[in-house]
Amino acid sequence: MSGVPSQPNDIVVIEPPTGWKLIDFAELAHYRDLLYFLVWRDIKVLYAQTVLGFAWAILNPAIQILVFTIIFGKVAKIPTDGIPYALFSTVAIVPWSYMSDAMTTSSQSLVGGQQILGKIYFPRIIFPLTSVLAKLVDFSIAMILVVACMIWFDVELTFNLLALPLFILIMMTVPLGIGLWLSALAIRYRDVKFAMGFLIKMLIYSAPILYPASAIPENWRMLYSINPIVAVIEGFRACLLGTPIPWNFVWPGVITSIVLIACGLLYFRRMEKVFDDVI
Repeated sequence: MSGVPSQPNDIVVIEPPTGWKLIDFAELAHYRDLLYFLVWRDIKVLYAQTVLGFAWAILNPAIQILVFTIIFGKVAKIPTDGIPYALFSTVAIVPWSYMSDAMTTSSQSLVGGQQILGKIYFPRIIFPLTSVLAKLVDFSIAMILVVACMIWFDVELTFNLLALPLFILIMMTVPLGIGLWLSALAIRYRDVKFAMGFLIKMLIYSAPILYPASAIPENWRMLYSINPIVAVIEGFRACLLGTPIPWNFVWPGVITSIVLIACGLLYFRRMEKVFDDVI
């Protein structure tokens, strides 16, 4: 019996990336629809079957602001460089809430997506990136609190506002860098989930959220400014309240955030080779 022999199906072999390229932007752009779908899924799932829905994006930071204002502003009377404590804390808590929520969700993003992790191929960085992007919706809604507080205290806008996109970018970089590290660690060590609560508590006291950075002794400020969250909080206050931008606190934090995300990408890429094996 004559005939054309059947040709074997083409086999695509996916190999780990080589070289020093930290992220393949072309590949990420190719999977942009998947990224959009996962971000939209996270947004819808977050407040599904809740009565207040997206109102929680305002209520959560509003409750924190109220508690901190009473305890640290009225009772402890923490100095705030002449800024009303409610305004002082609002401008800090809104970006901090974004960073803490994004860090928490991105750290568990690979573990949460393990059902599809070993079944189909796509850039694994999409998981922590999804958490960072999805939380921007909550941040945008919570900014209503900041605007309302600025109007209440009659804050005048200055040209410092033009630098706000820089600090929003740093704000996104911090949880992404930490999320890359922790999500890769969480695949192998599930203790990360339980350590996050301690990490968040430690970070809130190591940044000028409840107190001004000017309260830090002069000889400790250089070491203190290495924390990139300091740059974000001080930058937000300067841009929104019109105070001078404290570049001595900002630039060390900017450098740290760049190093953090670069090292995070290196570690994530190294661990990416064994993700499927340890699930």
